[in-house]
Amino acid sequence: MKKKAIFTLISLSAMALLAGCSIDMKIGGGSKSNATTAATNTSNNTTTNNQHPSAVQQTVAPTLGQQLIDLKKALDTGAITEAEYEAEKAKLLNQK
Repeated sequence: MKKKAIFTLISLSAMALLAGCSIDMKIGGGSKSNATTAATNTSNNTTTNNQHPSAVQQTVAPTLGQQLIDLKKALDTGAITEAEYEAEKAKLLNQK
């Protein structure tokens, strides 16, 4: 009986810990003032009240391959001419 109670207690503790992690439960230190957090979130346009600061996406410069693919798509859709395509392609290839 005692082993079953201990196993149940450990299982419930593990589930509570995992559930706390999935809902971003704040345990421990940090600011106790919600007013400071709200003021920070409203003044910072990159995060929202429901968004964790580490979830903010950072932009990454496109690779040479992606730039060439985008350039070819622009040519295929008629956004640029063949001469513009060749000039931009040469410029990209000379940069690297």
